Amino acid sequence: MTLRGKQKRYLRSEAHHLQPIFQIGKNGVNPAMITQISEALEKRELIKVSLLQNTDEVADEVAHLLEKEIHCEIVQIIGRVLVLYKPSTKEKFQKISREVKAI
Repeated sequence: MTLRGKQKRYLRSEAHHLQPIFQIGKNGVNPAMITQISEALEKRELIKVSLLQNTDEVADEVAHLLEKEIHCEIVQIIGRVLVLYKPSTKEKFQKISREVKAI
């Protein structure tokens, strides 16, 4: 699913008030972190991930790695903060994805 401009704009506005729930540090991205991010996306659909200053990772590379591994959408990259979106497969968690489909 590729997001259109209006859909990304809506998701950016929803993500504005969110705090990053994952921080990528000097250990980088590992399989356990990918699993946790995937599970969080299943429940929340929209999350922020921040890269700490002590990491050697680059935001674009991390975003594309997560996009490939988790099959999520990159909504926005601002500096060292990524906004990720993936529609939930469970109907009870599909609050944001219903709104995105309506746009």
